[in-house]
Amino acid sequence: MQKVNQQYINFVVKKALEEDLKPRGDVTTNLLQTKNQEIKAKIIARQDGVIAGIDFCKAAFQLMGKETRFVKKVSDGNKVYSNKVIAEITAKIKTILLAERTALNFLNHASGIATMTKKFTKLVSKKTKICCTRKTTPNLRILEKYAVKKGGGHNHRFNLNDEILIKENHIKASGNLRKLVEKAIKTKKIITVEIENSQQLKQIIDLNFKRILFDNMSNKQLKRCLKICKKKYQTEYSGNATLKNIKKIAKTGIDRISVGVITHSAKSFDSTLLFI
Repeated sequence: MQKVNQQYINFVVKKALEEDLKPRGDVTTNLLQTKNQEIKAKIIARQDGVIAGIDFCKAAFQLMGKETRFVKKVSDGNKVYSNKVIAEITAKIKTILLAERTALNFLNHASGIATMTKKFTKLVSKKTKICCTRKTTPNLRILEKYAVKKGGGHNHRFNLNDEILIKENHIKASGNLRKLVEKAIKTKKIITVEIENSQQLKQIIDLNFKRILFDNMSNKQLKRCLKICKKKYQTEYSGNATLKNIKKIAKTGIDRISVGVITHSAKSFDSTLLFI
């Protein structure tokens, strides 16, 4: 997976600031005679959760004003409770007002994903990995997969280049599952094969590849397929995993569970910024 580094942070935060400020900046803040005065502010949690994206939040203020002093009171991956101070900022009034929404958008989005991920990981044993998918916001995949890790989850492949994942439409387009897997093995890439039933599994059970992904199976079907595998492959489940059914899925003995909801439907974390 690609790394979260300062270059990436500055790039995506600059784009977000431009979206909020072009072409003429903050026309409301421009009305203030005091806009160049220095002031202090706090970012405060309004709920319990797990923090992620604090450096994106910091970058928004620093890119807006070089005078910014940003003090983190928590680090990414830390659990916080409602009313906890997440960060303190000292900067010009205009710097804080221009950067505020962009900063909180990054912080709240990433922290929402980390918080949701933590809810899932707490419901399963350490033997079962909760994995994100490619169901991410366009151009924010690095941030979102980073937030998943801060919530205790694991990253699946980052993009289509990383690993071979043979899915339903690949199988239909090929017309022959076994031949497609045999061809994939020759590439020396990590291979995951998605199957929908035990008949498909039996077609490839003697081939040497890494992982089998069981798609939208009942727990009864899943247990039957896991017996056929006999721990020869790393196993994964995918398909409408929720907080209500995740325990039952994990108890089948599956190694990994892909959970799209942790990135595509996580509720934004609730925080606020207040002048002191």
